[in-house]
Amino acid sequence: MADAAPDMRAGGARASGGATAPPARAPLVAPEKLRGFIASFGWTVASVGLFTLIWEFCWLVGWADPKLLPPPHIFLGQIGEQTKFFNTATRWAVGVNPDSGPTGLESVMVTVAATMARVVAGLVIASVLAISLGVLIRYYVMVERLTLPTITLLSPVSPIAWLPVAIFLFGIGNAPAIFMVVVALFFHMVLATVTHIDNVNRNFIHVARTMGATKRQVYARVVIPAILPGLLMVLRLNLFGAWMVVLVAESTGVGHGLGQVIMLARNTFNPSLVFFVIALIGVLGFLTDWALRMVQHRVLYWLPEKGAHHGL
Repeated sequence: MADAAPDMRAGGARASGGATAPPARAPLVAPEKLRGFIASFGWTVASVGLFTLIWEFCWLVGWADPKLLPPPHIFLGQIGEQTKFFNTATRWAVGVNPDSGPTGLESVMVTVAATMARVVAGLVIASVLAISLGVLIRYYVMVERLTLPTITLLSPVSPIAWLPVAIFLFGIGNAPAIFMVVVALFFHMVLATVTHIDNVNRNFIHVARTMGATKRQVYARVVIPAILPGLLMVLRLNLFGAWMVVLVAESTGVGHGLGQVIMLARNTFNPSLVFFVIALIGVLGFLTDWALRMVQHRVLYWLPEKGAHHGL
């Protein structure tokens, strides 16, 4: 009987008639990254929703004039009507029907793509030039003496002050807008590169030299990997500045661009169009920042996950 007891316990899962009951399924647990994405997306929606509710409440109680500060449900409800203003290339052409050309959605896509291309082009050019010059400044003493004082002198100058220079040099078109983005990022990124190189842990450099590394190998294997996290963060912060500058540059006339649409909304006193473009720029800026964070996560795979120090 004692030997039969374990058999009875082992067979407790059997149903009547000798059939074995199916094993219990393990609970489905979402992967940690998926749960983190869902939580982050949820808080993003909650944050935007809270801002929208406050805006709608101000309109509801009469604190916000709908003619000057239309709430989201008004200017978002007029998207179909506002998209026709994005056809800035043919709207004011002489002898051309304002309603001709691409549809409203196509005009929005062309305008967004044109502005995004200028931002990305300026960002890439400024990053390559600034990081290269920053490394050369610390690599060669002569380069530092010849360039660093001038860069420090020009760094405080507002990018808007370079707009007449951009028009003088490149005329009207894509070139001045890209030039403005490059100027807005270049000087600050050079100084940031130099500062990050100066802050590299000296022990890393001493160990590399002890192992026989040359100066070029120290920079390629130690210095540049050490400054990448800080430089990518500087790049993300300067990205928002690039979006501000490109809108000003586009207002001078580049064919297609969100800056031109903003100027058109101002000249025609169209607040709904203004806030629609502002919302569009906010979404584009959020997406580009998210893309840079994904690049940062892939390139800097050795860094801890974001939020690892929450609560400290």
